[in-house]
Amino acid sequence: MSDKRVLTIQDISCVGQCSLTVALPIISACGVETAILPSAVLSTHTGGFSGYTFRDLSGDMLAIGSHWKKEGIRFDAVYTGYLGSIDQIGYVQTIMEETLVPGGLRIVDPAMADHGRLYCGFTEEFAHRMADLCGIADIALPNITEACLMTGTPYEAGLKDEAYIEALLDKISALGAKCVVLKGVSYEPDRLGVAVRRDGKTSCYFHEKLAKNSHGTGDIYASAFVGALMQGYGVCESAAIAADFTVESMKKTIGDESHWYGVKFEKALPGLVRRVNQG
Repeated sequence: MSDKRVLTIQDISCVGQCSLTVALPIISACGVETAILPSAVLSTHTGGFSGYTFRDLSGDMLAIGSHWKKEGIRFDAVYTGYLGSIDQIGYVQTIMEETLVPGGLRIVDPAMADHGRLYCGFTEEFAHRMADLCGIADIALPNITEACLMTGTPYEAGLKDEAYIEALLDKISALGAKCVVLKGVSYEPDRLGVAVRRDGKTSCYFHEKLAKNSHGTGDIYASAFVGALMQGYGVCESAAIAADFTVESMKKTIGDESHWYGVKFEKALPGLVRRVNQG
């Protein structure tokens, strides 16, 4: 059996421990060949920094995809994260069509919002187009805010009940996503986790809820999920592995107030490698 090859399409935030600067090392550490396609280059991420630079790489994306097609380069999965413009959503769809192997996976993390609001620079129109991309996904990985924006669901702060989460999963599934991994689900004040909807059935995985929110944890989660999945773990087990790794990464950062811009996932990587390689 040949090794798997993943393409991840998202931005490079040069400082900030998110997007490609976490996806490439995490998926690679899981033992999976990882190719990258940058959607943009930023000096830092947009959360908490001001005056950051932004270079849109839309003009390069299709040319890169065309070169890969010409060379016969194919991928077992395409995993998308932060995309810098509405046009890039269409480019991603083209690249998926032209470079995925037959039966290859479309994995979409609609990284555009959190805590009830869109990230800087995004619009409701962008959210509607992202819903289209999730609609062709084999696996969609939204957080609750993103799921609400894509489905026109009013966002409610605080704890959600099971009926609210089930309805949200129904709506994301109705977009066309074959499997949904909903991040940030919490039914109790001290527990946080994910809800997985697959084949009409929902399963949840919960872990302890840490007191502090951190930048980049959604990207860390999605990257670890992809790494575990491509090493043969099932969706639910991959969801649990990714959740535990994210929590451990956050714990490695607790106490360092100067490290507000991300989490020290690098210090948690040895544990992820051991766990993924147990199977």
